[in-house]
Amino acid sequence: MLSEMVDLLSRAVPNPAHLGLAEMERRGVLRTVITQNVDGLHQAAGSRRVIEFHGNAEELICLSCWKRYPARVKIREGIPPRCACGKILKPNLVLFGEPIPWEAQEEAETEAKRCSVLLVIGVSAQVAPACNIPLLSKRSGAVIIEINPEETLLTGSVTDLYIRENAGYAVSRLFEEIRGFLPRS
Repeated sequence: MLSEMVDLLSRAVPNPAHLGLAEMERRGVLRTVITQNVDGLHQAAGSRRVIEFHGNAEELICLSCWKRYPARVKIREGIPPRCACGKILKPNLVLFGEPIPWEAQEEAETEAKRCSVLLVIGVSAQVAPACNIPLLSKRSGAVIIEINPEETLLTGSVTDLYIRENAGYAVSRLFEEIRGFLPRS
């Protein structure tokens, strides 16, 4: 199952939302992407500052010595994949019941408190602690823009601007609007 998951994710490609966010970062409009996705598509699109709240499926980790490995390389060596220390490797993902890695949570909370605008894109806003990120931003004075085809618990109480649209279309349009205010590159 692990090899099938890694194989499936390796064929995935960034969508217009991933590409738009990467372009916003390149142009200095976006500082950080905080994602619950585990597919590495933000990085594939060109985003450099990505906080992976739930880990990355492209990586395996040893729970004994904490060494990390590229998943595809270790899977080719055999199943179950093993660390140099001999222990079995686990996908570097937050599995059900596991805590968010403290470093990712600390970084995400720091960025949430520092931003002036927070884009909330395509989330249910029901899973803690990720659903608390917009609340931290709001308490620190940020404007919350929610892009989602369905309303969430945030929509009526935290969100300042709700865009009922799919992520790819909305991020592309949002960047088109912002681009007019940016210096030419």
